[in-house]
Amino acid sequence: MPVFAKNISAVFLLIGAVLLMPRAVRAQDNYEIQVYGSDTVERGVTMVEIHSNFTIDGSMAAPGSDYTAEGTVPTNHAMHETLEITRGITPWFETGFYVFSSIQPNLGWQWVGDHIRPRVRAPDSWHWPVGASLSVEVGYQQARYSPDTWSLELRPIVDKRMGRWYLSFNPTFDRALHGPGVADGWDFAPNFKASYDLVRWKGKGGYPKVLAGGLEYYASYGQLGDVEPFPDQDQQFFPAIDLDVSPNWEFNFGIGFGATQASDHLIVKAIVGRRFNWGSGKHKNDLGVPASSTK
Repeated sequence: MPVFAKNISAVFLLIGAVLLMPRAVRAQDNYEIQVYGSDTVERGVTMVEIHSNFTIDGSMAAPGSDYTAEGTVPTNHAMHETLEITRGITPWFETGFYVFSSIQPNLGWQWVGDHIRPRVRAPDSWHWPVGASLSVEVGYQQARYSPDTWSLELRPIVDKRMGRWYLSFNPTFDRALHGPGVADGWDFAPNFKASYDLVRWKGKGGYPKVLAGGLEYYASYGQLGDVEPFPDQDQQFFPAIDLDVSPNWEFNFGIGFGATQASDHLIVKAIVGRRFNWGSGKHKNDLGVPASSTK
């Protein structure tokens, strides 16, 4: 059996074991607002991303308190900064690490928690008609930001490029590992992105530069088998742009609108990513060319 097949089998065995654990918690709200593509970071390359999200209209503190009625830090006028560092281990395997922080009007800048995220993808040599990968994210967050202090997320990723169009679907499942939500069950939180390359041009060295516009959708429907009423679901739409101007830089910017009473109603987000080819010069990616020459 190929090495990749052995590893992917182990991942699915892990998922099976997790699904049999006690019954989810919503994903880390408003810290990492991103629909993932199926590609992994090239072997030997390190990707550093800064996620900056400002909630213009979100949850409010209870009267006379710095916290909401549920005992958590409110999101209204909060600035969330997340550092994401991802290292490409093989042509089909990467590991990411997150540091979440929050800047509150009355509480200042505080550390929220950390997550780790290994991810595997179907290699190009399989010639699948779509890109496919699977990430497993686990981590801790302070109880003042989430009553469920330890959480687990399983994120299958399927994407497809068709000319100027790009589509990506992330049917995400998450759950609490520690806290009052452990017994609640798995939460289904699908994300979707559709974008279109508005402008294409050649930069220095012939690198194709792209400005794309599109729509990103983020939701949390509630527990599997017990979908919440629509007003209690989290439903957000982000018109967004992506700017790709270099093999090493990536930019994403969007404005999010909440469609339900349970959603934060207005959010501005930005992602800036930079690749570093530390120690990658001799490595080759799945296409058989130096990792530093592809994107």
